[in-house]
Amino acid sequence: MSNKSFVHESSYVDDGVTLGAGTKIWHFSHILQGSHIGANCSIGQNVMIGPDVTVADNCKIQNNVSLYKGVELEQGVFCGPSCVFTNVLNPRAEVERKDEFRVTPVRRGATIGANATIVCGHELGEYCLIAAGAVVTKNVPAFALMAGVPARRIGWVSRAGEILDDSLVCPRSGERYERVGETLRLMEP
Repeated sequence: MSNKSFVHESSYVDDGVTLGAGTKIWHFSHILQGSHIGANCSIGQNVMIGPDVTVADNCKIQNNVSLYKGVELEQGVFCGPSCVFTNVLNPRAEVERKDEFRVTPVRRGATIGANATIVCGHELGEYCLIAAGAVVTKNVPAFALMAGVPARRIGWVSRAGEILDDSLVCPRSGERYERVGETLRLMEP
């Protein structure tokens, strides 16, 4: 992969933005001042990021996604087409609330499906999978499979994104997981 980043001529990257090697920004996107995009990221069409947003290495942000101040993507996060992040709990057009922006950390390897909504101030755990159209209104544990409105845990997924049965063994990788209370963790080999 090239050491350079690519920015389509129809997109705009503000001064004060850093782009990692191999990152590609496609049509009609805008990266606002103070944002940092890691290496080998793919930023789809009509994406808005910032200001002051961090996207770690190897993230894929599909078309029509906005990442507002307060959203933090760790390495390997997938944001499906038209997924939505909020940044204020009770917005009003005529009330200034910029001092009320909530932090929304999205941990390593998380996947957010198309048209899902993530209400601000909630953490999405490592390798969780948010189903298309789900509305997340609370913290999400690592490896949780979340669906519905409001989203609730309907199962568990592996790091490879496979739905786990009661054996808690990934059918793709053979990795084993164990329940610890209401959470799941990867067992050491």
